[in-house]
Amino acid sequence: MPKYSYPNKIPFRKFLLMSASIAKNPIPFHNKCFNNAGDTFAIKSPFYGHIVLTREINIVKHILQKNHKTYHKSKIQTKYLSKYVGYGLLTSSGDYWLKQRRLIQPAFHKEKIQNLVSIINNAIETQVNLIEEGEFVDLYPIMNELAFEVVAKSLFNFSAEKQTLKRLQFIIEKLQLFIVKELRMPYKKLWYFLKGDISYHMKLVKESRDIINTIIDQRRNSDDEHDDLLDMLLHAKYEDGTTMSNEQLIDEILILFVAGHETTANALTFTLKLLAQNKKELKKVEDEINKAKKESLTSLQTITQLNYTKCCVEESLRLYPPAWITDRVNIEDDEIENYVLKKGTIVGASIYELHRNKDYWSDSEDFKPERFLEKNRKQILQYYMPFGAGPRLCIGNNFAMYEMILAVNAIMKKFNVSTDNDIIKINPLITLKPVDVKLKFTLKA
Repeated sequence: MPKYSYPNKIPFRKFLLMSASIAKNPIPFHNKCFNNAGDTFAIKSPFYGHIVLTREINIVKHILQKNHKTYHKSKIQTKYLSKYVGYGLLTSSGDYWLKQRRLIQPAFHKEKIQNLVSIINNAIETQVNLIEEGEFVDLYPIMNELAFEVVAKSLFNFSAEKQTLKRLQFIIEKLQLFIVKELRMPYKKLWYFLKGDISYHMKLVKESRDIINTIIDQRRNSDDEHDDLLDMLLHAKYEDGTTMSNEQLIDEILILFVAGHETTANALTFTLKLLAQNKKELKKVEDEINKAKKESLTSLQTITQLNYTKCCVEESLRLYPPAWITDRVNIEDDEIENYVLKKGTIVGASIYELHRNKDYWSDSEDFKPERFLEKNRKQILQYYMPFGAGPRLCIGNNFAMYEMILAVNAIMKKFNVSTDNDIIKINPLITLKPVDVKLKFTLKA
């Protein structure tokens, strides 16, 4: 029998003593453990067995890239999350995941996304025109609305009723809050069951699937051409010439909704708040946008001109990565660095902590978009993973970057933005959410 060796262990009782505060926000606990036990530590949990958490680049790359075939997504995603959001690209594993990835990847190639840019930009412009000026307003709901409209228009273009999509948005938010509760407090599962919480949320799952199924059926029976993602997914063919069933389409569309709108809403909220706090950087962004504005460019040409704006978005994603943590489980015994991990060990990579690790980043807590200028990029990109890494790199990364650059562009062309404090509060749910971020929008003269 092999001799297993794990990183420094944190006693489970410490975890239990702090379980209420960890359930609210695990990041301070993680940070304390990293600072006390080192860049990789372990906990043995009666619910999940051995758990290793790391902010070390070699270990993160090992599980996501170098030895990714040994590391599958854990049950947290393939079983618990998929129960609510379907068995799509985010939650599937193994051969099925590979088959789906190969099928869907072409729809997200840069050239295809470039065709969607005008749809994305029109949705953004419409939402930015609804922003009211004058008072300090809660920023996240505005960005959430904007990102939802973008993903809805890009997926379905104009084939879905506004009210139907609003209902879908409501369901997705409800489900996410409950998933986090279930994952962080597994000991309350029986209570959730007895209270009726689980059956209520499963009814919501069925309703969300029915909504999407109706949209798919309407599209299948329509002769109209829509240059959107649903059309691309409907016509995507496997190697044997077959296409996805409605059930498979629903799984993939739900994942695109969940992964594609909430993460962007979070990132845009953090980016605008950081710019409002950092006047020097804000001025550079405004100057760059004004310069591009004078040149009567297409949406796509505009994106290529906004390099410093892109650096600001990237730096915001470094400090506040929406996909703040990812996990894998080894399907066989494995050696990483000096450790020998038993099959079935959950390895969590804290992208949030990796992005702030002082060994890799100078002034790691500071907002410095210059890091991402062409001349500096090479030395830092190996430590930068807001969209994951390896074969499971987020399929929508180009889509998200285009959308965020165009959104900052549309807002800054129309408004001056200001904040009355330098506080950024976070809530790490499935994604890293901003809390209580208020900005004031004032129309430009």
